[in-house]
Amino acid sequence: MASPPVTELTDRAREIFRLVVEGFITSGQPMGSKALAGAGRVNLSPASIRSVLAELESLGLLAAPHTSAGRMPTESGLRLFVDGMMQVAEPTRQERAAIEKRLGEPGPIEAALEQASTILSDISGAAGMVMVPTREPRLAQMSLVPLTPTRALAVMVGEDGQIENRILELSQPAATSSLEQASNYITARLAGRTLAEAAAAMTAEIQSGRSELDVASRDLVERGLAVWSADAAARPVLIIRGQANLLDEAALGDIERVRSLLDDLENKQSVAELLERAREADATRIFIGAENRLFALSGSSVIASPYRDREGKVVGVLGVIGPTRLNYARVVPMVDFTAQSLGKLIR
Repeated sequence: MASPPVTELTDRAREIFRLVVEGFITSGQPMGSKALAGAGRVNLSPASIRSVLAELESLGLLAAPHTSAGRMPTESGLRLFVDGMMQVAEPTRQERAAIEKRLGEPGPIEAALEQASTILSDISGAAGMVMVPTREPRLAQMSLVPLTPTRALAVMVGEDGQIENRILELSQPAATSSLEQASNYITARLAGRTLAEAAAAMTAEIQSGRSELDVASRDLVERGLAVWSADAAARPVLIIRGQANLLDEAALGDIERVRSLLDDLENKQSVAELLERAREADATRIFIGAENRLFALSGSSVIASPYRDREGKVVGVLGVIGPTRLNYARVVPMVDFTAQSLGKLIR
């Protein structure tokens, strides 16, 4: 059932709904009519509050975990709150300075990425995640060295001096001359380009008929470039910190949910695919519970934001994952600011 727009709720229903959501986010516990009336925050009798709670439950915004309990927001209710009622708490000047200081500590960029994940975990009280930007080395030289008639060693030297080797399985025996021709072609024609740029240029040249390669050498070139492209695509690097935060006191009552979440986090490939959905977003994205298939069973929320290099290009995604009772109003702007701060360090 679709949730009603927040504007369709009466003033008192909106206020009671807000108090229930904020109370649940703070304590992790359902909020009852007596608690709402006793705190003096609602100028209504417990009976009147119960009537409003029942109305909100019928709209699908609240639910009761069991008959005698108070109410807690459903995933639809949390979405309504986040989209229509939440007032974000922007980081203070001191908090901004502390984040920038921790990210700016001397060391390689990998250390800053790990620090960002730890910062996000500390801020949220949940787990922090940072997807490492994929490095696209530029080619300086590639050599294909025969090992057996149907296997070759592809040796790639990047402009930064890094050397990587891959075993290349050949569809048919290749002559040493074909291996040499393919190596010379890649080095002479495609040096200085990334793998993606090299593959595109090579394809365009071959399709236009400008390539002087024979069929065997052309196949070797394609295989030599593809072995790195496929390898990079299959290995997104994800840094996760703070999984222990997910085992808080509230979680111990629902240990199966937490076990499911920790199992999901072990599958970093799937987590990276989820974060990729936030790569093209203009702002921080929030996935609540079943809105994301990966964490539907564990009933968890993800807050994710892309981060950009100094030229404005999106190079990665960072965020937090935790129970649906995350403090969205505080965590969302913190994630956004951390993404901006990290981006300033990426060249």
